[in-house]
Amino acid sequence: MADDSSPTTAADRPTLPGSARRPVAAAQAAGPLDDAAPLEVTLVLRRRTALPAGTGRPAPMGRAEFAETHGADPADAETVTAALTAEGLRITAVDLPSRRVQVAGDVATFSRVFGVSLSRVESPDPVADRLVPHRQRSGDLAVPAPLAGVVTAVLGLDDRPQARALFRPAAAVDTTFTPLELGRVYRFPSGTDGRGQRLAILELGGGYTQADLDAYWTTIGLADPPTVTAVGVDGAANAPEGDPNGADGEVLLDIEVAGALAPGADLVVYFAPNTDRGFLDALSTAVHADPTPTAVSISWGQNEDEWTAQARTAMDEALADAAALGVTVCAAAGDDGSTDNAPDGQAHVDFPASSPHALACGGTTLRADPDTGEVSSETVWFHGTGQGGTGGGVSAVFAVPDWQDGVRVPGDADTGRHGRGVPDVSADADPSTGYQVRVDGTDAVFGGTSAVSPLWSALTCRLAEALGQRPGLLQPLIYAGLSAGEVAAGFRDVTSGSNGAYDAGPGWDPCTGLGVPDGEALLVRLRTALG
Repeated sequence: MADDSSPTTAADRPTLPGSARRPVAAAQAAGPLDDAAPLEVTLVLRRRTALPAGTGRPAPMGRAEFAETHGADPADAETVTAALTAEGLRITAVDLPSRRVQVAGDVATFSRVFGVSLSRVESPDPVADRLVPHRQRSGDLAVPAPLAGVVTAVLGLDDRPQARALFRPAAAVDTTFTPLELGRVYRFPSGTDGRGQRLAILELGGGYTQADLDAYWTTIGLADPPTVTAVGVDGAANAPEGDPNGADGEVLLDIEVAGALAPGADLVVYFAPNTDRGFLDALSTAVHADPTPTAVSISWGQNEDEWTAQARTAMDEALADAAALGVTVCAAAGDDGSTDNAPDGQAHVDFPASSPHALACGGTTLRADPDTGEVSSETVWFHGTGQGGTGGGVSAVFAVPDWQDGVRVPGDADTGRHGRGVPDVSADADPSTGYQVRVDGTDAVFGGTSAVSPLWSALTCRLAEALGQRPGLLQPLIYAGLSAGEVAAGFRDVTSGSNGAYDAGPGWDPCTGLGVPDGEALLVRLRTALG
């Protein structure tokens, strides 16, 4: 973990808390870095007024009210502009509602201003089997004295790959489902299709073709398919790579699951570079969009230790923005069991799913009749360490939220430490009982908790349509009044299986959370809860 108590580096260059970063373990030198090379970074500024303390469900605010109350202070933006311009950098964009300032310059100037030494290396791509060249830094950042306390994060100097795509192609198939069949299994509210809602999807690579989507909608019998729009962030774009097992697989899985289950919603896909800067900018752009989305689906993540504290905090604050604006953010809980692919082999949870402002989505192995929706069995998805299985466990960063107190989240399997429990909810994620998809002209079967995030995002859109309002942060509603071992209304409990360090049991558990949805029953519960 980053040490937030680092000493000042110089009288006029205080250390930026939480900015410490380790080198990439598997990186190797890739030649010299040109000091004159251009680059762009994102600065995050402090809030004008802090959001209310606690983790309860906030009353949704309008975009203008939020910006005026909890966005960045224009005076802070002017301070940043003046200080960095004097240092020889250029301000290319200021977004006060999301508190972001985009800054451009060359490597040498950025290195001097932020007290950092950058090098050019290459390291394994977390999605495809290849090496990726990128900039790397280690240690702390410093900021000019006028920015101390004003700037809370500086992202983009180090542009290593930040996240993994949380999907898995099927090696062997037992049973497969179309998303429409899973909507029947999980009893998505009848008479709804997400009409009038916006569903945002974040992608950190790859792309899709309209031809693939058109063919898929026809194959599954979707008569009125959704509108899908691509938006580029930080220079990225919808760029199919032609590899079904690469980032394209993630992109098409997300769109096809969300679009099939909420075809009336407008789907907007935000493409950004796979860096901490790109991830934050995509999330903030989606959350603060006009119109405000009903749901945001995130199928990318990384264990908590692989984030700097400043990046993790910036992402969590953007997720808190979403909650305040009435947006439900669904995040995949991971595909590597309780270790989350961490090299130490101990229990870890995936971020951003571990944020208390994200609905963490775990995975199951489902056996059901696709025609009738009748379930014969549903258990925790886990095939063994390194073989795939739902993420879940106890956060090392975030405290137990107020709304999770009643279910008695256990201590961490290794340390006994208490923290936010992951996941909150689940659905089918086992590739062997996976989703029928079409990627790069190929029909395939995919699984992973990355399929569960768009499924729950689509369900949220259909619930919002039926409720006549966006439900926003769902956890305070679905955990309300629960005690340990109690089954939550609106859910079917999953009580069998393990994800490595944790076992499933009655009520909430660190494998499948509260269980899988019963959409019709959940709608009844939310109608009561929201009045």
